[in-house]
Amino acid sequence: MLESSHHDRGVEAVEGGDRIEGLHPAPVAGVDERGEGIVVQLAGELDLYNAHTVREELIRQAGREPERLVVDLSQVEFIDSTGLGVLIEARTRLRNRQAFLLAAPSLEPRRALEISGLDRHFAIYESVEDALAAAV
Repeated sequence: MLESSHHDRGVEAVEGGDRIEGLHPAPVAGVDERGEGIVVQLAGELDLYNAHTVREELIRQAGREPERLVVDLSQVEFIDSTGLGVLIEARTRLRNRQAFLLAAPSLEPRRALEISGLDRHFAIYESVEDALAAAV
């Protein structure tokens, strides 16, 4: 039996080779207003297949012009270049780009940020609470 890749988990093949989503958690697990800030909690795998959902939500929240927009990555298991591109795009939608904060990335997302060099361009905090308390 062959092992499945990150992109095959939770996705089943159907006749004709099309793919449909299986039991993956929704990529946007929640949105929470905290004072003048907004926390968007992401979950699961952020990749080509669900980047549009994440992009729409982050752009919607950035459009509200919060004092800070915190992206909680604590439940994200995997992020590919498309997912990283969504984070970059969302950050550009804020008037104050310093107000776009990443929080609590687990091992794989942290590694993707480091390998891509984006860890030097994003403000990354160990917890949502640290991101909410940071000066922007």
